[in-house]
Amino acid sequence: MRSRDAGSCLRRVVLIATVALTTLFVVPARSTTLDDLVSSVVRVKTFINPDGTSVANLGREREGSGIVIDESGLVLTIGYLMVEAHAAEIITNTGRTLPASVVGYDHETGFGLLRTLEPPKLKALAFGRSADLKEQDPALVVSYGGTGAVLPVRVASRREFTGSWEYLVEGAIFTSPPHPAWSGAALVSREGKLLGVGSLIVGNANGEDEASPGNMFVPIDLLSPILGDLIAKGRVAGAGRPWLGLNAQAVRGRLLVGRVAPGSPAEQAGLKRGDIIAGVNGEKTRTLSELYRKMWALGAAGVTVPLDVLSDSEPRRVDVNSVNRLDTLKLQSTF
Repeated sequence: MRSRDAGSCLRRVVLIATVALTTLFVVPARSTTLDDLVSSVVRVKTFINPDGTSVANLGREREGSGIVIDESGLVLTIGYLMVEAHAAEIITNTGRTLPASVVGYDHETGFGLLRTLEPPKLKALAFGRSADLKEQDPALVVSYGGTGAVLPVRVASRREFTGSWEYLVEGAIFTSPPHPAWSGAALVSREGKLLGVGSLIVGNANGEDEASPGNMFVPIDLLSPILGDLIAKGRVAGAGRPWLGLNAQAVRGRLLVGRVAPGSPAEQAGLKRGDIIAGVNGEKTRTLSELYRKMWALGAAGVTVPLDVLSDSEPRRVDVNSVNRLDTLKLQSTF
């Protein structure tokens, strides 16, 4: 979303947010004030490698929010804001700008990490337990911009989220009403603890088939198991899941290929826009989650994925030699 549009929307929710802060939420821990809470969420601005494969879809300059998670300057954000970045900066709510290095990126969860080159002198936002968050629980969405960027929300639903870009999040958190500056925003509990990181605006926060605008957050519980690897190596250890490089969507019970990434395993195997994926190795697939789980069950990245495809109404078997998605990205910056 354009920053002008987001700013206009944020101004419209300031009054609602200010009143609700005193009626819906308990005071955070004694050592944490509301000012501490909002100052922990900073602006992230990144500059992307011009040869990056993500430039065509996401652009060469990106911005959103980041969350200070340790006082040395480790900043958590949503990965699409920083993947393939060669430089980054963090802007505090007081207007202070700090250069930052790229620490790590995880395609499977969507998390990204940056680190300021000097301590930001901001309180870190402590982690809560996203597993404890239930439907209808109150929470706060906090983006960069101070108290005027705080929006009280309710948890609309907890369910898996499947993205057309070979992405699946178990137990994703859907909230309502939608925050206009969701990218990298913090979902915060009544006690002032971090529960999730903002990823998307959605039209079905209450459920798959119900029109209900809101946001999707990646649960913070998914970070702890991989945090050490991201800090030490820039990526999660191991071969990773198989990645093919196709975008598909379910249309009337069929998986229609909408895009094939240039140079990807899917393109090399001959898949094209308009193909229908009918199954994996003879097992029918009707939803993206079925497709992904069948692919990933075959083994780690590098495994051959046998797809059953309808191409121009003709059935055929297509063997796709998968790769690790991270190996296709320009991640040489500061890992």
